[in-house]
Amino acid sequence: MQKQFQTVALHAAGLRHTQDIWWRTLAALMLALLGYSLPQSALADWELDGAHSGLSFVSIKKNSVAEVHRFQTLLGRIGDNGEVQAAIALDSVDTGIAIRDQRMRDMLFETSRFGVAKVTAHVDSAALKNLKVGEFQDLSLTLNMELHGQKHSLSGEFRVLRLAGGGLAVNTLRPMVVNAADFGLDVGIQKLMEVAGLPSIATAVPVTLSLVFDPR
Repeated sequence: MQKQFQTVALHAAGLRHTQDIWWRTLAALMLALLGYSLPQSALADWELDGAHSGLSFVSIKKNSVAEVHRFQTLLGRIGDNGEVQAAIALDSVDTGIAIRDQRMRDMLFETSRFGVAKVTAHVDSAALKNLKVGEFQDLSLTLNMELHGQKHSLSGEFRVLRLAGGGLAVNTLRPMVVNAADFGLDVGIQKLMEVAGLPSIATAVPVTLSLVFDPR
């Protein structure tokens, strides 16, 4: 019985590994089709596990109706020099309603012109390497974001937790607020209001992250 259990466990571990490779390959392929790949300016210490990571944002319409959305395709890495690079495939927006997804692609993000959002930051990679399993470090970071042809910096507070196997879990300690006007998205929001017949859609959008980075 124990031998059978070990065999099943090994098979499950192998399946998870295969699924992780498949997901990363798919994410890289989708972004490559959009004409984007992460710069190879540094060796990666950790690579984003897209299958177990998420980026969510909240929209508020009619002043009081809040809805949670997400992006399904993310790519990222933390370099050995502490450079953080990430990319978000805007075509992968998922609101739970297909026609709304398409309207966001066409009217808000204009993904035919701006298919990818890019984010860079810097961390102390040596300090992260020194964390023991279960230990965490809280970081205040400046994120340099390029979205919809505009560049703007955001401040965020994050908790980085060391995982078994050398990985990292990164979560926002509190939502970051993205102002649509900073990235020229306020015009798109107005279009969404008109097509949906809504009196209002908030232009300040809370964003949360839950990311897993695997060691390279």
